[in-house]
Amino acid sequence: MDWNHYRFRSVWPLPAPPATVYAALERAEDYPRWWPQVRTVTRLDDGSGVITIRSALPYALTSTVRATRRDRAAGVLEVTLSGDIDGWARWTVSPAGPGTLARYDQEVRVRKPLLRRLAVPGRPLFRLNHRLMMRAGRRGLLRHLEAV
Repeated sequence: MDWNHYRFRSVWPLPAPPATVYAALERAEDYPRWWPQVRTVTRLDDGSGVITIRSALPYALTSTVRATRRDRAAGVLEVTLSGDIDGWARWTVSPAGPGTLARYDQEVRVRKPLLRRLAVPGRPLFRLNHRLMMRAGRRGLLRHLEAV
């Protein structure tokens, strides 16, 4: 087993139309306004930027993010990540009753040296840290969608 390899999936039921949710998720530069753990997003050009995240544990992860797929009709936003974590992440936005399901899938390898050294004992904490970040992200997006 590669202790530095992670797969994550989160599903967010949201009481807003899919087009509204998609529009919010495609504006990554706005994430720090509503997602507390997304500390900074710096746009490099129309398809890439640098993101820094930090959740409950005392470390930050910085990666360059490059858009690989933006398909409004399919509700898909996909990026590759390189830096402290390498891999990909994808939002899939779909109708669900009167609202939307936003599914987040991610597959990454940790490259940050300290986290690689702590891979075995830290893995349960790293996974919990991710869950806490995703929970806060959903709450923040809910508040953001109510305001728009």
